[in-house]
Amino acid sequence: MRNNKLFIYLTILIISLFFNACTSSISNITIKDKKLSDLNYRANDNFMNQKKEASKFLDKYFRPWNQEEIISSMDDATWGFKYRLKDIYLENHNKASQSWFSKQIDNSNFQKYNQVLKKAISIRNTNVRVFPTKSVMFLDPNKQGEGFPFDYNQNSLLKINSPILISHFSKDKAWAYMQASSFAGWVSINDIAFVNDDFIKEFQTNSYEIAIKEKFALYDRIFREFIKVGTLFPKKDGKYLIARADYNQNALISEVSIKKENISKFPIEFNTENRIKIAKTLMNEPYGWGGLMNNRDCSSFTRDFFAPFGKYLKRNSKAQTDNGKVYDISKLSNKEKQEYIKENAIAFSTLIYLKGHIMLYVGVKDNEPLVMHNIWSIRLKNNEGKEYRHIIGKTSITTLEPAREQKDFNPKKSLLSKIQAIVIL
Repeated sequence: MRNNKLFIYLTILIISLFFNACTSSISNITIKDKKLSDLNYRANDNFMNQKKEASKFLDKYFRPWNQEEIISSMDDATWGFKYRLKDIYLENHNKASQSWFSKQIDNSNFQKYNQVLKKAISIRNTNVRVFPTKSVMFLDPNKQGEGFPFDYNQNSLLKINSPILISHFSKDKAWAYMQASSFAGWVSINDIAFVNDDFIKEFQTNSYEIAIKEKFALYDRIFREFIKVGTLFPKKDGKYLIARADYNQNALISEVSIKKENISKFPIEFNTENRIKIAKTLMNEPYGWGGLMNNRDCSSFTRDFFAPFGKYLKRNSKAQTDNGKVYDISKLSNKEKQEYIKENAIAFSTLIYLKGHIMLYVGVKDNEPLVMHNIWSIRLKNNEGKEYRHIIGKTSITTLEPAREQKDFNPKKSLLSKIQAIVIL
């Protein structure tokens, strides 16, 4: 009973803090109601065995150092080559030529796939690219919902201190094709360092802590990085370990200090207080397609929400449906979907999936399911048939029909109408 009262109190606190900042993206929720006494979260503190899940998390985290080669097939590794069949626009909004694609494909040097096989580590947060270039790839930037931030050359963001396995280098030697724990792609050679067995032995301390605050500054004599929630740090003698590179790009270990409020022993307990704490620090983070600009998209939000608790999720929204039990609700009406979610979803341990997007279910208010998600926009269409976007562009708590208050909202085209499944973790 005491725990339930604490949960209600903290729920009131977090919602009252956040909802006022999210008015434009929350539909038909009474912001003035600060009691929120009708909120029904039904969270399950014991939905997972945290010790077991944390062990699996670490196994997957360090897996690249235990692989003999990158496990993806050549076809999977070169999936990005298909973009040459599309109309792609570069940073100057000029269309990419076939010669531009030929240059990128040639520089990708996949004739050397799985021939270098060097173990390495990221020494800062780094963009993972589809092609070995910083150039962006937009679909028609003049169309609604395209252009910035949808850089299709952005595959993901690799956090500092992440073990990786190098397949090979680009022909210009500026990029390395690598496999991390849950994705692969090109990273800048300047953002990694090569490790040996001695480094690995010293780095794997069997005592780990994890960042629970977002974008705090980390210093190793000078500034090193803005640290993201879910970043893992080995701990030794009261200090935290990070990797740095020597002049030959070999990894060395630095010991750094981190303020106690920014980090916690891994995994943190999956309880009311900690769920609210992680949700609070991730709230209102700007949307970042594939982690662009050191931000998050929908699936990196859900992934990083669970990381401090030791729960491993795959990288993209579709893949995350493999992390739990899937219940297909795609054939239900909007009303039936809402009722099914209210009756069956479990707050903070259920994902709600639609093609290209995933959300964390957080409970019920005013008889409506609420979700927390990092979302760019809602597609609307006016009476003349012209499509436009209602921009949210951040992590928000919303109903399943955000932008419902907008005059051109169409419930048949809403997020709710597109929901395909719930995933109970």
